[in-house]
Amino acid sequence: MTDQWTRPRPATRAYQRDALAAGLLAIGATVSALLYTRVGWYLEPAPLWLSVVAIAGMTVPLAFRRRAPELVAIVVAIAFFVCGQFSVPELLFCNIALFVAIYTLGAWGRDRRRAAIMRAAIIAAMFVWVIVNLLMTVSDPEKLPDVSRSGVFSQLAALAVIQVLTNALYFGAAYFFGNMAYAAAAEHATLEARTAELAEERERGAAQAVALDRVNIARELHDVVAHHVSVMGVQAGAARRVLHSNPAQASASLEVIEQSARSAVEELQQLLTTLRTDESDAASHSASTRGLDQLGELVEESQAAGTPATLTVIGDPRPVTALVGFTLYRVAQEALTNTRKHAGSRASADLRLRYAPDAVELEVVDSGVGHSLATTGGLGQVGMRERVSAIGGDLEVGPRSRGGYRVRASIPLSAEAVR
Repeated sequence: MTDQWTRPRPATRAYQRDALAAGLLAIGATVSALLYTRVGWYLEPAPLWLSVVAIAGMTVPLAFRRRAPELVAIVVAIAFFVCGQFSVPELLFCNIALFVAIYTLGAWGRDRRRAAIMRAAIIAAMFVWVIVNLLMTVSDPEKLPDVSRSGVFSQLAALAVIQVLTNALYFGAAYFFGNMAYAAAAEHATLEARTAELAEERERGAAQAVALDRVNIARELHDVVAHHVSVMGVQAGAARRVLHSNPAQASASLEVIEQSARSAVEELQQLLTTLRTDESDAASHSASTRGLDQLGELVEESQAAGTPATLTVIGDPRPVTALVGFTLYRVAQEALTNTRKHAGSRASADLRLRYAPDAVELEVVDSGVGHSLATTGGLGQVGMRERVSAIGGDLEVGPRSRGGYRVRASIPLSAEAVR
């Protein structure tokens, strides 16, 4: 993950903090050099101009450490070598500056392979320099005259081990913490990207949920309103035509209109109740009130509305889930509504409910014109397809070759689909 991640450029405020830190290090190194000179730490300190150049080379480049970490590390390493090799009277801030430069190369180097090679090269060069100085000290008796050289583990050997261990810990810490900072930044960026992605997914999910709810509401309203309004429209026309010649027939038609209106209000109230309840209660309110047991009522309503209809059950009836029953009920309701609206005044409808070993099928066939919906379809057909496909079923609609119109819905019955 971290090898493929590219660290973005820091903000302007980070550059300002780097410049401030570099300035403070420069001031601290200058004061430290003056104090070391005052106490006479070096017998022959470097010239003033060289000390100024070396201190500036160690501290000023750190103001650009995040802009060009590779170049800054090289310049600071060279300045550190000059300080140590030519006795620049400063031992504290030069070590801090080199540590920061190596750390920054590990934390901000965008080419990870190049950053690793450069840090390894700088650390190796520094160890070579330390070892060479130790060898020169061992071979020159005039250096450190008060330190014993006798014995397998002499004072000079102990001093050499201390220097090697100190440098190993120093450079190892700079290398390790630089890598850790880069890895932490990569992980943080990954978490931020994942958080943003999850937020987008939540927004998309919420929008899809709203869209699905709107579709479901529109489908329910269409099924409820279209069915009962079509019945009322047919009966109102019949009542108007026989109002004076056959008052009894007109009264019967008005009774059908009244009953359809009440049924429409009842189903609309049930729909509103479903919308106001939580998800678990919604299923029971919407799916359990209508089912295969109410297909006979649809046939009676159709007959009362003036469209002859019959219901035939084929096979051994068996219980199905409320959702399957509710879906088939709505398909039958919409098919009968379309028969009344489009098949003609003399059309009749035949409902066949078939129970197969692994499926239940509902077929509604009318004897009407059979072409008004063949090409255009409508919202009712869209709603039927959505309902049936949502539970894994198939829907066939279209005119028959010998006349009339067929709606056939087939829904597979798995072990979970049977109550």
